[in-house]
Amino acid sequence: MCGRFFIYGLSWEDYRAYLDMINAEDISKTRAAFNVAPTQKAPIVRMTEGGDKPELAHATWGLVPRWWKKPLAEKKFSTFNAKGEDVAEKATFRASWKDRPCLVPMSGFYEWKGKAGAKQPYAIGLRNRRVFFTAGLWDRATIDGETVDSFTILTTTPNKLMADIHKRMPAIPRQDQISDWLRGSPEIRAEMIEPHDAEDMHAWKVSKDVGNVRNQGEELIKPVE
Repeated sequence: MCGRFFIYGLSWEDYRAYLDMINAEDISKTRAAFNVAPTQKAPIVRMTEGGDKPELAHATWGLVPRWWKKPLAEKKFSTFNAKGEDVAEKATFRASWKDRPCLVPMSGFYEWKGKAGAKQPYAIGLRNRRVFFTAGLWDRATIDGETVDSFTILTTTPNKLMADIHKRMPAIPRQDQISDWLRGSPEIRAEMIEPHDAEDMHAWKVSKDVGNVRNQGEELIKPVE
């Protein structure tokens, strides 16, 4: 699974270097965040309404399907992750899988290892990469007259690095697959739901302070003994 992530040091020029995007929202909103958690807002990349260009937008982490009409407080099921292997079959994600793929930019994510009460958090990132994109889906619901944009991160089986830490990991398309993820058919996207190359990733122990969502700051991603 992927229940926390961090993103930092990115400018509009950095985003443009990875994707030919239009600036749909104020780039100043994409400030550094070192402990992003479900229910919080975060940047995503999706296709514009016309479908001709990727755009940067902000959405709530935890997908709210378009058919949901009740108050959000009544939504009791978890949707911050979706299993890539069966996402096309789940009622919550089925429609988004067909027509609303997105990418979730991040600098890395957190995962915990060990027994309950003594779990050690790890930060995981790509070597020599300040930003990468995880595969996601987004949707738009209208609740009490208010538009709610939200997203989920797709997960897959772990590679050799992640298998020692957790049984799931985010699906991370390769750089040459990013355009196809946004523009391709569900059949094309399904082929990208696979573990990322373990040799391209690294993991390090970080402070247990990351367990509290109220804690922020670059010190959360610094290695600890």
